Amino acid sequence: MEVEIRDLQTLPVDRPLLQEAAEEAFRIGGGVLDAVSIVIVDDPRIRQINRSYRGTDATTDVIAFEAEDEPGQRSGEVIVSADTAARQAQEYGHSLNTELCLLVAHGVLHVLGYEDYDDAARAKMEQLQEQVLIRLAGRIEE
Repeated sequence: MEVEIRDLQTLPVDRPLLQEAAEEAFRIGGGVLDAVSIVIVDDPRIRQINRSYRGTDATTDVIAFEAEDEPGQRSGEVIVSADTAARQAQEYGHSLNTELCLLVAHGVLHVLGYEDYDDAARAKMEQLQEQVLIRLAGRIEE
């Protein structure tokens, strides 16, 4: 799977680590995906995207666009707000890198077709996300 990471904001981001998080989520989640684009943005930009594509005028932590079949390729996109990730990291008592990896994994799982619409589905996604973090342990700076 090809992973493209675009960083469109100012907080420090460990791009190789985020690529690893995306690749681990893909391996753990299974499915077919040729490419995924990970875009790291700030709160104003994710709010605008959320308003335009989801009709919700609010910030959010991650937006995933499920995989689409293009000629010869199946790809998707994950957009993460670094600003929201920083707030959540502080709230949950872990590093920004941990939160960003968690959100990237969450988004990739959505791209692969996983949903978190009920307790059982949410628990499954959380289990898979935790597996990603376990596999990245030692590479995430706390």
